Amino acid sequence: MKILIAGGAGFIGSHLSRRMVRENYEVICVDNLLTGSKNNIKDLMTNRLFSFLEQDITEPLPVGIVADAVFHLASPASPNHHSPLSYHALPMETMMANTVGTHELLKFAKKNKAKFLFASTSEVYGDPEVHPQPEEYRGNVSTTGPRSVYDEAKRFGETLTAYYLRNKKVDTRIARIFNTYGPFMLKSDMRMIISFIVQALEGKPITIFGDGTQTRSLCYIDDMVEGLMHLMFYPNTKGTIVNLGNTDELTVLDFAKLVKKLTGSQSKIVISETLPEDDPKKRRADTTQAEKLLKWSCTTSLEVGLQKTITHFKEQGL
Repeated sequence: MKILIAGGAGFIGSHLSRRMVRENYEVICVDNLLTGSKNNIKDLMTNRLFSFLEQDITEPLPVGIVADAVFHLASPASPNHHSPLSYHALPMETMMANTVGTHELLKFAKKNKAKFLFASTSEVYGDPEVHPQPEEYRGNVSTTGPRSVYDEAKRFGETLTAYYLRNKKVDTRIARIFNTYGPFMLKSDMRMIISFIVQALEGKPITIFGDGTQTRSLCYIDDMVEGLMHLMFYPNTKGTIVNLGNTDELTVLDFAKLVKKLTGSQSKIVISETLPEDDPKKRRADTTQAEKLLKWSCTTSLEVGLQKTITHFKEQGL
């Protein structure tokens, strides 16, 4: 079975590529390397089941490329304003990947009669007024705010996916991915948990934006990959929208304290009252649908996942 993974050299995509090869699928990784990296997939490059195509998904794929299933994971995803790889730094690329790119991949899926999975995001819920967020919740999202280049592009990507399901009879499904972490996250992404780990390992102040009471729930990458595979290949998933994420909710301050403990760092935890505009105060998935339909839930404890991630960054020289 041939699997096309758009964004396959990115954080989630590289882990998915590795897992699919391990399961003896033939994987075609498509990535323009804007936020992905060949370092993430260097161990796969000589594998006979893996091939890499450096290309922007907003362009049609070369003639001769075929696949039985398409995972669309291609998009800048970091919300950090200061990261050069964030959707704030790459606004047009983010919008195009999730709109034009989604359309191109859906056309490819239709032509190949392939299954299609669109990797959406919990950000489609915006700063939620319902907690936790079920798939039926329509969100509290600004169409013009600073995060809209990502949030609204993902929402329109979902619209395109739903259109191809209804009108073009493509076998589609949508994964709304909540905060995910693990090895191969880029230090330059400057996401919350990675920033905490890097600051702790370097002995720098662990900086919290906001008062630290805002909450997040973090899913370890192995659990996320398992959820994506279940959603693509389990029966009765055609046309579904499923939240994938952890249901264990902690405050940002709790995460900072745990990272400090696990790294054995002497870093001080510093509170900055400045919170980015439209930053959600609460974020936790309602995974009832995933548990029922996919028989899936997170199984990696936060401490185990964080320790694996910390070990990875130590091995990178931090």
